[in-house]
Amino acid sequence: MEIITSHMGTDFDSLAAMVAAKRLYPEAELVFSGSQEKNVREYLAQEFDNLHVFTKIRHVPLERVTRLILVDTRRRGRIGPLAACLNNPGISIHIYDHHPAHDDDIPGKVEQIAPYGSTTTLMTRLLKERGYRLDARECTLMALGIYEDTGGFLYSSTTMEDLHAAAWLLQGGANLDIVSQFFFRELTTKQISLIGQLQENSRLYVIRGVHAVITRLALDEYIDDFAVLVQRCMNADNLDAIFAFIDMQGKTHLICRSRIPEINAGAVAREFGGGGHASAASATITDMTLFQAEESLIGLLHSHIRPKAIAGEIMSTPVLTVTPEITISQAARVMTRYNVTVLPVARLAGSPDGSLPPSGLLGMISRTVVEKGIYHELGHVPVAEYMTTGIAALTEEATLADIQKVMVENRQRLIPVLHEESIVGVITRTDLMGLIVNDPRNVSPDLLREDENPSVKRGRNLSSLMAQQLPREIIVLLREIGEIAKAQHCQAFVAGGFVRDLLLHHKNMDIDIVIEGSGIAFANALTKERGGVVHPHEKFRTATVVLPDGMRIDVATARLEYYEHPAALPTVELGSIKLDLFRRDFTINAMAIHLNPERFGTLADYFNSQNDLRERRIQVLHNLSFVEDPTRIFRAIRFESRLDFQITRHSEKLIRNAVRLNLPERIEGHRFLHELKLILNEDDPIPALRRMEDLQLFPFLWPDLQPDFKVDRRFLHVLATTSQMLSWFRHLYLKDNVEQWLVYLLAIMSRARVKDLDSFCERFEMPERQRQLVVQQKQRAEKIAQDLHKRPYVRDSEINWLLSELSNEGLLYLMAIARRRHIQKAVSLYVTKLRGRPLLIGGEELKAMGYRPGPSFGVMLKHLLEKQLDGEVKSAAEAEAFILSEYPLKPPQKKEAP
Repeated sequence: MEIITSHMGTDFDSLAAMVAAKRLYPEAELVFSGSQEKNVREYLAQEFDNLHVFTKIRHVPLERVTRLILVDTRRRGRIGPLAACLNNPGISIHIYDHHPAHDDDIPGKVEQIAPYGSTTTLMTRLLKERGYRLDARECTLMALGIYEDTGGFLYSSTTMEDLHAAAWLLQGGANLDIVSQFFFRELTTKQISLIGQLQENSRLYVIRGVHAVITRLALDEYIDDFAVLVQRCMNADNLDAIFAFIDMQGKTHLICRSRIPEINAGAVAREFGGGGHASAASATITDMTLFQAEESLIGLLHSHIRPKAIAGEIMSTPVLTVTPEITISQAARVMTRYNVTVLPVARLAGSPDGSLPPSGLLGMISRTVVEKGIYHELGHVPVAEYMTTGIAALTEEATLADIQKVMVENRQRLIPVLHEESIVGVITRTDLMGLIVNDPRNVSPDLLREDENPSVKRGRNLSSLMAQQLPREIIVLLREIGEIAKAQHCQAFVAGGFVRDLLLHHKNMDIDIVIEGSGIAFANALTKERGGVVHPHEKFRTATVVLPDGMRIDVATARLEYYEHPAALPTVELGSIKLDLFRRDFTINAMAIHLNPERFGTLADYFNSQNDLRERRIQVLHNLSFVEDPTRIFRAIRFESRLDFQITRHSEKLIRNAVRLNLPERIEGHRFLHELKLILNEDDPIPALRRMEDLQLFPFLWPDLQPDFKVDRRFLHVLATTSQMLSWFRHLYLKDNVEQWLVYLLAIMSRARVKDLDSFCERFEMPERQRQLVVQQKQRAEKIAQDLHKRPYVRDSEINWLLSELSNEGLLYLMAIARRRHIQKAVSLYVTKLRGRPLLIGGEELKAMGYRPGPSFGVMLKHLLEKQLDGEVKSAAEAEAFILSEYPLKPPQKKEAP
């Protein structure tokens, strides 16, 4: 494992250097050694937007780190807990730094040390020399790192190389507006004096409950970059919004800054002929005096500032709730009677007139869940089993920004309003839309058009990330798919795990294409253009394309699915990409990327999937997901284990509900076996097996072994040994393959009787030939283990004879269950030296010696192999002599005369 890190208290120089190092070491993971400075945290939250994924330090197995890349530091004491990996055997340390030497310095195998003003300058020089092309966001971040560490090129440590690096980054698209927003340099005496004058001239205006400061200043000389001073003034006084008029050399400059959604700085500046973003904007005023401009601004603020709508003013009351004990059918009748689509679930119900409000918010139940529950014959189940939990609630004092944030980020159509524990009202999307329709300026910055708020990526483009992460031939293929889709008058997307792993920086070349149109017609067009073979599946409106180089592409028609009954295979109908993504198992798999040329690389994320990916959460898209398809339970466990994510509490509750209803029993045997195979084929299936036991899934897999079957010390020992043996076998680099899942299955069933294993194979519809193999291998391996248990010394020929009827899976199972070291050594000897040993002589040599071909050849050669393996026969001459002595030639019989 390779990781890139820097010093604790990450600043912009170290952050930028880490991102630059990622270009040089694309397989390495980015890890913060400790906390980050406040302005860096703000930048990561506002601007970084998943440019790179940072791995949390608690998710890093320090003992597995083989290469440590240090930037902007080389001191042991400044990398926090990561210093523990410095003691790893054979660790390779690569250092990039600009600081002077220190007694605490770590020696590196690779060291790039230069006395520049910033480490980012060093990294920029290396990237430039090696011909790397950076995108605008990378250039902006790296420019910010240089600006910060050189004090805007005013520190004495600044070098010519810093200026050259900044110029190259600016040429590459660095955005100085963003740099100035986050860069704070030491102020001169004159600048401090100017800030003081701005503060002295400030006047506070309270307009519709919103605070805004207007200040002005007249100067005889031109002051460059005055916006930085206005920003410092805003930060020093912790202002929500500031508007500064600066009269310099006959021109009036307006600088606008806002950190609240109620004031859009860009919209105000545009009224004066300027422009900018919602948080930062400016204008140059030539047709008004300073006094006229200020009066005009006050009038504009009165028209632009929207009222601070608090929750208590717009909420609906009294609140209609249900208690957790009522059934889904009863909830449906309540929804129909009162014409509502969502019901809060509370511990105590309120009175109909609202005099006694309900209290103890537990969750919410939606009409969609209720209707699906009734369809799946779950109407008798309490709503508590399938309500959505962990919902966000607000107080009566919540602002409009708070309301919009909950609805946008939590995908919540209804927000309960609480007073202490009592539910005093609810805010619906209808309530919010009413405000927006009456005054469109009530919309939050999250809903502004992109040129006003570019840091909010509603349709983020991943083209740069794709260029960094994917092989060139894959990008060419995806672009060609987009072109073909355009020619076919349809929309093409790559979706699912491919997108998830792209954002996680994991390698995944399994391409799933979704077509808004006919997937099968598109597949035929693709093979006509590229060659290959199409395997259509008319029932599901999908196709598999096998290209001439053997690459497989799955093509699906954008579809919605419904299930005739719990655990059934889905019935498919045509749909849109949004409906197609909604039918998927988890939010992290419900993203797609546009491939048509006009929108190539644009991410489609309708369900805030990126948030769950960032927070490492496994979360279903709707509450009946595990009812409709219980195999998703096993997929959730597999993704949780493989990705080191966490199943959310709500999703885990839904899994346990499905288990209580015995829904896994309804899964068709071969689908059940398929999911189990995938889990047992993971690099380390043990955590997933632990999770399966925790969720009480073992009774569905191995009912014959209950209640004694559990993950105890002996079970874990057998599985751990199995893992070691599989690793050993792979490192032999033999041509022979091994079915890992079969080895683990045998290990899991090591305490079971043969008939229990046979019952398992029958229940899960294992193919007959495979079933016979696995049962046979269990019988033979266990018999051999018992036979060799007390026999530490066995001749090589007997080892060969005993083990020759075991497959690779049987051999590894034998090693896993062996309680004596000499048995494992015997298997190792057989696999590496005895198996397949060529005979010193063969049938041709026997014929040349005068033996007649027949069954006796097999007997002689088998006997010879035994002696050869035991070291008693070592050459061809000795082999011929052995055969002649053990099987002497009979002299030819003379024919009697007639």
